[in-house]
Amino acid sequence: MGMTMTQKILAAAAGLESVEAGQLIEANLDLVLGNDITSPVAIKEMDKMKVDGVFDKDKIALVPDHFVPNKDIKSAEHCKCVREFAKKNEITNYFEVGEMGIEHALLPEQGLTVAGDVIIGADSHTCTYGALGAFSTGVGSTDMAAGMATGKAWFKVPSAIKFVLTGKKAKWISGKDVILHIIGMIGVDGALYKSMEFVGDGIADLTMDDRFTIANMAIEAGGKNGIFPVDDLAIAYMKEHSKKAYKIYEADEDAVYDAVYTIDLGSLRPTVAFPHLPENTHTIDEIHEMDDIKIDQVVIGSCTNGRLDDLRIAAEVLKGRHVAKGMRCIVIPATQNIYMQAMEEGLLKTFIQAGAIVSTPTCGPCLGGYMGILAEGERCVSTTNRNFVGRMGHVDSEIYLASPAVAAASAVTGKISCPCELA
Repeated sequence: MGMTMTQKILAAAAGLESVEAGQLIEANLDLVLGNDITSPVAIKEMDKMKVDGVFDKDKIALVPDHFVPNKDIKSAEHCKCVREFAKKNEITNYFEVGEMGIEHALLPEQGLTVAGDVIIGADSHTCTYGALGAFSTGVGSTDMAAGMATGKAWFKVPSAIKFVLTGKKAKWISGKDVILHIIGMIGVDGALYKSMEFVGDGIADLTMDDRFTIANMAIEAGGKNGIFPVDDLAIAYMKEHSKKAYKIYEADEDAVYDAVYTIDLGSLRPTVAFPHLPENTHTIDEIHEMDDIKIDQVVIGSCTNGRLDDLRIAAEVLKGRHVAKGMRCIVIPATQNIYMQAMEEGLLKTFIQAGAIVSTPTCGPCLGGYMGILAEGERCVSTTNRNFVGRMGHVDSEIYLASPAVAAASAVTGKISCPCELA
């Protein structure tokens, strides 16, 4: 029986010739990731283990990003804990304010994630790195602690679903629309503990930023991981950003999949996930048939859509226009490098002239942390990845997940809109 791409990576990491779905394995880790919320818990667990340091100071990444710059005393204490641990253990990849970014945008940019890697992170959106052909998945802080101490982790080998992407995207369609369409189609548990494996000629029409976005939200369909084949674009990205050796794995022709879905990218329409689940999706055409959905705030950023392509698209929509009166539009570049490049390209000027504000890199509002908390009854169009009850503030607020293009257009009109509607 053939193996999927994910199964081949896990077999190699476990030192086995082959694995099959449901098998329990112990795999060697190429990277262990933690942030300012999850790392302190893991650090305390490591203290209980009484281990003598970490397994490899070069294979751990600590990224304070959720409440950074510190929003209060508690967040400052969390970051202090991480900072002191990093110093004590001489962690190579610790990212302080001024050099940090949102972890899942920062690590690929810094060349820490490459094809064939096995990566765990104490953050559910660690699945992002599958865009580069790595197996990456979120774990709990206890597993993170064990990973930092031993360099190993236990996995149950996942079965897989194949998504065959064909054709080319229309104007204003992005990776966010692709993954929202998929989640709307299969549901938030449609890929529960399965590998979401993307193939097909349509992948050639997806930018790396599109792929990062799609892999990032695999968890929102319940996926264990999302993964893309390693093509020339992915190789070029890795060569530009990383000095690490990478290894390309390809699924066997007789690999077994629990289901196969074919998606014509050319047929997709701008898609929005309504409250309070990412599966509650509606196309812009369906929204046009509804009463206007007026909003109070727009957030453009996060580990899902704070990359340079996202900012360029948002700036294209906002250029020469202005945020609607009474609206708040918050733009958050995902890393310092993205922030700098956006500044050099004039994107930040466009945002500010349009009446938006630009924040330093932070997860902030995505998890209801700060920099954009919602009050009772408020509505927000956000390029983030979750819209659960109370996710960005008050339990009676509402979050509509959308692409940067739709978010920017909505900021201009004060209601959920598509750029194609703007004069």
